[in-house]
Amino acid sequence: MNFKELLGKQMLFFDGATGTQLQARGLQPGELPESWNFTHPDIVEAVHRSYLDVGSNIVKSNTFGANPLKLAGSGLDCKETIEAAVAIAKKACGGRENKFVALNLGPTGKLLAPYGDLPFEKAVEAYGEMVRYGAAAGADLILIETMSDTYEIKAAVLASKENCDLPICVTMTFDEDGKLLTGATVEAAALMCEGLGVDAIGFNCGLGPVQVGKLFPQMLEATSLPLIINPNAGLPVQRDGKTCFDVGPEEYAELMYELAGKGASIVGGCCGTTPEHIAQMIAKCKTLQPGGTRDCRLTAVSSYGKAVHLGEGPVIIGERINPTGKKRLKEALVNGDLDYVCRLGLEQIGVGAQILDVNVGTPGIDEAAMAAKAVPALQAITDTPLQIDTSNYEAMERALRLYNGKPMLNSVNGKEDSLQHVLPLAKKYGAVLVALCLDDSGIPATAAGRIAVAEKIIARAAEYGIESRNIVVDPLALTISTGAENAAIACEVIRTMKARGINTVMGVSNISFGLPGRDAVNSTFFSMAMAAGLSCGIINPQSKPMMDAYYGYRALAGYDEGCKEYVQHYADAPKAAATTVSEMGLYDAIVKGLQGPARQAAAKALESEKPLDIINKYMIPALDFVGHGFEKKTLFLPQLLMSADAAKAAFEVIREAVGVGETQGETVIIATVHGDIHDIGKNIVKVLLENYGYRVLDLGKDVPVEAVVEAAKKTDAKVVGLSALMTTTVGAMEETIAALHNECDCQVVVGGAVLTQEYADTIGAEHYAPNAVSAVNYVNEILGK
Repeated sequence: MNFKELLGKQMLFFDGATGTQLQARGLQPGELPESWNFTHPDIVEAVHRSYLDVGSNIVKSNTFGANPLKLAGSGLDCKETIEAAVAIAKKACGGRENKFVALNLGPTGKLLAPYGDLPFEKAVEAYGEMVRYGAAAGADLILIETMSDTYEIKAAVLASKENCDLPICVTMTFDEDGKLLTGATVEAAALMCEGLGVDAIGFNCGLGPVQVGKLFPQMLEATSLPLIINPNAGLPVQRDGKTCFDVGPEEYAELMYELAGKGASIVGGCCGTTPEHIAQMIAKCKTLQPGGTRDCRLTAVSSYGKAVHLGEGPVIIGERINPTGKKRLKEALVNGDLDYVCRLGLEQIGVGAQILDVNVGTPGIDEAAMAAKAVPALQAITDTPLQIDTSNYEAMERALRLYNGKPMLNSVNGKEDSLQHVLPLAKKYGAVLVALCLDDSGIPATAAGRIAVAEKIIARAAEYGIESRNIVVDPLALTISTGAENAAIACEVIRTMKARGINTVMGVSNISFGLPGRDAVNSTFFSMAMAAGLSCGIINPQSKPMMDAYYGYRALAGYDEGCKEYVQHYADAPKAAATTVSEMGLYDAIVKGLQGPARQAAAKALESEKPLDIINKYMIPALDFVGHGFEKKTLFLPQLLMSADAAKAAFEVIREAVGVGETQGETVIIATVHGDIHDIGKNIVKVLLENYGYRVLDLGKDVPVEAVVEAAKKTDAKVVGLSALMTTTVGAMEETIAALHNECDCQVVVGGAVLTQEYADTIGAEHYAPNAVSAVNYVNEILGK
């Protein structure tokens, strides 16, 4: 049987750690594990065999770092490295029954745009190269593992699906609070992965079985997919210059037995797990029944960091990013003014929008090109999910492809052309799909006619594998000025769909076209529709009557326990009334991450205030606010980086105005240590330090000890920041610290996924930074800022 036939039918077992096993057999700090596919293939094969012989079904190819972006400059060729790795793993399997080779795709080590400098399609291209080589070499499945960014996951999944037909597994690295590096919750990540059509998802690395056990129930509830658990053998500690994991084989087996019994389908191990760990785990777990797939009726859309459930009380979809009847928005779209689009989005979120409708179709522009800019721009400054609203199929696909999360797509209708074009896109990109009750004959005049169109769309969607829970029906309310029965017809469709378990959405204001005092009619109809069971109302959340109706209904229907939301709504009413697209102050522009408004505000402030006062009064407090939110985990990496970019934009305006060149502040050196090619964390620290006025000397990645010491001597830097992401390179970090302390007068701050406070203390660092903000705070403390 092949992997997919066994998945969910019997408990399957991954292998354990590869890197630490190679270290135990002589892999040196800084040496690329993938190079051993050529220099020590017998040892790589022996590691695979050691797991297979104790019962593992799946071994991970030694290709974790074989991405062409990572291998650049290493002397290794991507194609040759992957072919060799897969051949070694297949040889270890030796044709034995139910033994499979997983092509191992690790992270690129780079942040994707708009937060970093790696374009999305470049990431897809790099992963596609790996997949083509691995599939041709005979891999049995794809494992996309140790992922901390949903956008990178999406790039790898699309690359896999577009370049092979192998099963796809995804495992992610969450922190103990259940968040990925870029802010995704367990639920948001699971929703996106299931929408993209992967075969199994789960956890690996970063956490031990105890910590994963606290997050596992969240994933069980969020997805119907088979689940994977590949934790570390506990959290890492440093002893005698070595990375150690303190959960032994017997304890690991006990913990995994308890965890697997709650619904896992595949279990194995990551860092620190040995063949003995896996052997005892398999002996303990082999009689368990796999969780397999489960009946999940959840309907939800998500961004990179937030999920919104449909059908659990009415949801507000903000309607204002739609140029119909909006002259100022049309002008902004024609002029490419995305700052205006983003501000419209932020305003609606500020007054209660839970999803933003995004329609950028207007005469005189390339809608597909604008959609490809507007969606990432909005996602750069907010984690609110988006509804992609277009009838242009090219714009639809480009927006869906670049969307980070599980989007809502508005829309498909009963016309054959629409069904044939939209349904495949909704399936490929995992969208929750809005179904319009119209066909070639137009909008049916009766509720029964519209329900028939909805049923047709649902049935056709099922042929593409789109479940009814991912269909949201729009009854298409028509104005009562042309038919008094139109409100009742729309409500009847909503009631019928609700009884069938199908969610609904509606543009509420359509009901009042041609009438004066439209808000009165709209808000009353909104209440009627919500009472009938409307799941989502597309409305203007800046309309007081509409929001009054919304909060009043939630309180009356029992969705607002103790009427807390209702009371808060009226407490916030003055603020909501004042919320319009207007001139934004510098502090707010930086906090919200808007570069254009930040430049404008900085220029205006220079008319009446001194540059240093502007920096100290507005810019540094804004950065401090965002940094504090990041540390409290109320804001996440995307917001942090966009705020940093907005501050940088403001700094540039100030520098140009006063004729100052590049930052002349004190020097801080940063580097990724020798042998390590990951620089995400280092690059984030660099951006933040520069915004606080420091001159940052970035030595790059894989930096020899001597180069760090020489730079520290030459610049007389008082602070050096070192980064390491791999357990195999912590030794190089310790060596660098020792050399710096021996030859320079400086403080060393360290960070990276494999480090802890205890670890940092053991290797002699003055400060351990669990995140970029902590590193900046330490530099400020040392250098007196």
